[in-house]
Amino acid sequence: MKIYTKIENIKNYKNYLLLIKAIEEFFKKKGYLKIDLPVLSPALIPESYLEVFETEFFYLDKKEKLYLTPSPELFLKRLLVYGVGDCYYLGKSFRNSDLPAELHSYEFTMLEFYKMDADYMSLADEVLAMLKYIDKKIKNKNLKVSFNKWEKITVAQAFKKFAQIKENELFNQEKFLKKAENKGYQINGFSYQDVWSQIYSQEIEPNLGTRGFPTLIYNYPKEFAALAKHNPDNKTSQRFEFYINGIELGDCYTELTDWQEQEERFQKEFKERKKQGKINHPIDKGFIKALKYGLKSCSGIAIGIDRLVKVFFGLETINDYKLINIK
Repeated sequence: MKIYTKIENIKNYKNYLLLIKAIEEFFKKKGYLKIDLPVLSPALIPESYLEVFETEFFYLDKKEKLYLTPSPELFLKRLLVYGVGDCYYLGKSFRNSDLPAELHSYEFTMLEFYKMDADYMSLADEVLAMLKYIDKKIKNKNLKVSFNKWEKITVAQAFKKFAQIKENELFNQEKFLKKAENKGYQINGFSYQDVWSQIYSQEIEPNLGTRGFPTLIYNYPKEFAALAKHNPDNKTSQRFEFYINGIELGDCYTELTDWQEQEERFQKEFKERKKQGKINHPIDKGFIKALKYGLKSCSGIAIGIDRLVKVFFGLETINDYKLINIK
């Protein structure tokens, strides 16, 4: 691993600053409160699909394990419970065991914002308005995308259209794995989630946001939404992601407000992390305690700013605007 400076990235870095300015202007006009948060925490939300960074604080004979936050969610939701209202965080997040590449880095800039009294589709309107505002401010003629509307598609529709997997196969784990095997995927030793993600990344994602508009793909299987409210069908969750040019840029859901159900999901995710041999960090019980006070109806979204910069300015990788890189 080495540290290197890329002076040729200065122009791209200045463009990044323009994008950040546009985002902050948008939220100021909308009345959102900007929140500054810690990036170290003694406990985290258990999420089985990601790994974290562990460190240690010590003073004399006292020691405490701390973890770099993979998202600001555990802090922001506490503030929502206590009445902070519509708010956003724009800063660093960290995820381990993710090979640095064109779209990935273990340290990245995240925009996460929450809107009260809104479900995931209401928040989709807000996201589209933000993208349109950024586009207007930046005026990049090389970006051949219109933000006048979403191209909307459900996950079930996408799997049928692009992977020839029907809805009754998609939501039945046994049938799904059999279909995947018939398509040539390796299923031995892999879970439903593993195989699903592989098909999704290879056959679905490349087709999203490629027809002149950003694509909003929604209603994911409930297995892929540990913090989202479920739909009445008990098969899908109120979650969407959005894409431009085949690149996933944001992940949104209607927030789960039932503390008991959330606690059950946390325990399930905690056990899954242990099963996979991931870092055994404490569950953020304070998060559950905050939910007991009562989280009002709201929705939130996390957007990868590095990827957004790449898309808006046509960069080859997410590192092409950074002045200092570590590889």
